[in-house]
Amino acid sequence: MATIFTIPIEPSGSITCTTPQEKVYLLTFISPPDNRLRTNFCNSLLLALDIIEHSHPKGVVVTTSGIPKFYSNGLDLEHATTTPGFWDQVLYPLWRRLLTYPMPTVALINGHAFAGGLMLSMFHDYRVQNPAKGFLCLNELEFGSPLKPPMASIFREKLPYPATYRNMVLEARRFTAQNALKEGIIDGLGGLDEALQLINQRNLIGKSKSASYRSLKQEMYRETIGYLDGHQESEERSAGIDFAEGRMAELERERIRGWGRVSGSKAMI
Repeated sequence: MATIFTIPIEPSGSITCTTPQEKVYLLTFISPPDNRLRTNFCNSLLLALDIIEHSHPKGVVVTTSGIPKFYSNGLDLEHATTTPGFWDQVLYPLWRRLLTYPMPTVALINGHAFAGGLMLSMFHDYRVQNPAKGFLCLNELEFGSPLKPPMASIFREKLPYPATYRNMVLEARRFTAQNALKEGIIDGLGGLDEALQLINQRNLIGKSKSASYRSLKQEMYRETIGYLDGHQESEERSAGIDFAEGRMAELERERIRGWGRVSGSKAMI
């Protein structure tokens, strides 16, 4: 495969663009140890997408990892919560770019895709997963992190079954490739050859010739785009909900105390 360009991911990674087939652009990212979504990673991937769109013929973009164990292990939460502008200037622009990219995009999931790594794949149009290793998992439940509105809405808009979404969010279920295909999370099993087969069978290379390709995506996913663009409003609404729930919890505890006074029971609250 011919190498078109390479972009560094500081401090020790890179994204390499190759062409396994004419007008198919394979972006292979390596950001040790597990392709966490930090600022440098996101900005390098954004630059790669810009270069392909504005400097090369339209076709299909495939992303994958050069680290065999991981497609991406998600956000670096410490980095995300302590880096000014990370959400609105780095992560959300990357997700929006992928969601509305004027060419078909395929996530070739070679290994584990957890939390933000799974989200990254969901912002692509199609997903092909390694059938031999790796899980898909939305494990915020396990480390006590909420789902921000764009994080939740992308699954609501793309998963075909509500029960799959429930099991993914409220059970942190780990999906093998075979189960992910059955549940409609992914579109195919395999590696690069199978991803190319999917591209050719669906004639994806020709889809981006249409002038309406980007606008069709924008309308399809307007809920998620609205949350990405209106992130500040969403954050304020979430803060208001948290405050209201805090007040409700105090009322609930007061009801328990009142019941205890009347019944003589000593409820633990």
